[in-house]
Amino acid sequence: MENLLRCWTREAGLPAPADGLLRVPLPASGTALVVPVLYWSPTGRHRFGPARLAGAPVSAPPADAVTVAALLAREAAGDAGAHGTELVARVADSARRTALFLRDRRDRPGDGPDLFLAAEQALLLGHPFHPAPKSREGLTDTEVLPYSPELRGSFPLHWLAVAPSVLATDSAWTERGRPVAASRLTARLAGTGPALPDGHAALPLHPWQFREARRRPETRDLLDAGLLRDLGPHGDPWYPTSSLRTVYRSGAPAMLKLSLALHITNSRRENLRKELHRGVEVHRLLRVGLSRRWRAAHPDFDIVRDPAWIAVDGPDGTPVRGLDAVIRHNPFRPSDDVSCVAALASPGLPRPADGADGSAPVVSSRLGETVTRLARRTGRPRGAVAAEWFLRYLEHVVRPVLWLDAEAGIALEAHQQNTLLLLDADGWPAGGRYRDNQGYYFRESRRAELDARLPGVGVRSDTFVPDEVTDERFAYYLAVNNVFGLIGAFGSQHLADERLLLAAFRRFLGRLASGPAPLRSPLPARLLDSPVLRCKANLLTRLHGLDELVGPVDTQSVYVTIANPLHS
Repeated sequence: MENLLRCWTREAGLPAPADGLLRVPLPASGTALVVPVLYWSPTGRHRFGPARLAGAPVSAPPADAVTVAALLAREAAGDAGAHGTELVARVADSARRTALFLRDRRDRPGDGPDLFLAAEQALLLGHPFHPAPKSREGLTDTEVLPYSPELRGSFPLHWLAVAPSVLATDSAWTERGRPVAASRLTARLAGTGPALPDGHAALPLHPWQFREARRRPETRDLLDAGLLRDLGPHGDPWYPTSSLRTVYRSGAPAMLKLSLALHITNSRRENLRKELHRGVEVHRLLRVGLSRRWRAAHPDFDIVRDPAWIAVDGPDGTPVRGLDAVIRHNPFRPSDDVSCVAALASPGLPRPADGADGSAPVVSSRLGETVTRLARRTGRPRGAVAAEWFLRYLEHVVRPVLWLDAEAGIALEAHQQNTLLLLDADGWPAGGRYRDNQGYYFRESRRAELDARLPGVGVRSDTFVPDEVTDERFAYYLAVNNVFGLIGAFGSQHLADERLLLAAFRRFLGRLASGPAPLRSPLPARLLDSPVLRCKANLLTRLHGLDELVGPVDTQSVYVTIANPLHS
């Protein structure tokens, strides 16, 4: 419910109410929603009480999420076309799945010994500004058990043998300076199983994806022709991470980013061939000297590399969609305390008494637990510890991302789920990693520089983007989603005053924009100077039925204009 109200408040530009009651006009339905505001956030991370229809009897129950979704979809019907019904169905599915995840975590609260895996499977509520963050339409109730990270699911992969004539692959993976082919990597990951026919390569697939793909004519034709051979599921179990389709096995040298033709948040999550090329290309680009310079400036930050992939082409050379796997470095040991920022900041299980007095429920999060523990250990006020924690985060995560844009013209889609934070033994930020072979923006204005580093860069990966689009997306992902989202988490969980953290962020940006060693990136000045920012509108994107992986990058999502909290 709160997600829907946060989305509508942001996307419709509703102001803060003076009397503590948010009124959401619903003229298409001839009524309004009246919602108590439990916490109003300068960055949009509001907390709300139960929503009620205006004029409803006191004895009437509050409106549930499905009802609110239907009412909001009706308001947007002029723009939404037939997608309002789809939104309502996804909200219902997401609410049902979330309730299952919370019940399961109450019943089985303990985590395993692998800290990275525990963090990846801890994101129970999902994106706080998405109307249906946990929708899993397409999965049956039986399938959701092994395939959901929130339920600590696991499963063996499904394997195909791919004939050389239809094998597509690339690899920049090296070991001791020697190149390693993608087919050799997948053969290792397959372990002991059915023997591969001579010359064939082992292709790992998500089991659900194989059942989906084998119904497609192009896959059936390849199976019938013997160019693909079904080896079935086998091997040790792999674990879904926070993205569902990226799977992990403790101690394995690689993770696998698989295609998964489910609608998850705003897209069907099947890999595009240009994304496979992009991951290898970025790895090669970093290896030709850029990584050395970056690590010299920021030794505690890096990109989790996607240096190899394996896929299938049809007999005519056309990529067969959905039969592919990205082979991603696994740089983490089970003992490494590393977490995506989304999971770190996300509230966990509410306590039964939370909010009983009408105040905003205070629910635990890994962020809150860490700051509270540091405050107790150091004897300092929790707000002061939170401020220092935030400043260290800016230095270890945000500054390195801005450096890459400034020095190389590469902007990262560094939203909270793509940003991994390494914590030291006490819980302070100690380093960061970025992951995602989709989320790179090569600035068009820096094309000549990047091409000089790696000739032909961006041609097959379609990664160059006009600077004005890069600026808009970079500001959203790094500032609005990541940093403002973190500030909102601090504030809504009563860990720190958001206004103080915004002031600290302004000072940080000011030093980067006009200090003694200013960065070449235009983002710091843009954030400081612009009274408004462009922001992805996830509710409207869903109501328009857009898929973020389809079409030109500047039209894949709906963006709206919001007030810049650094100016308020």
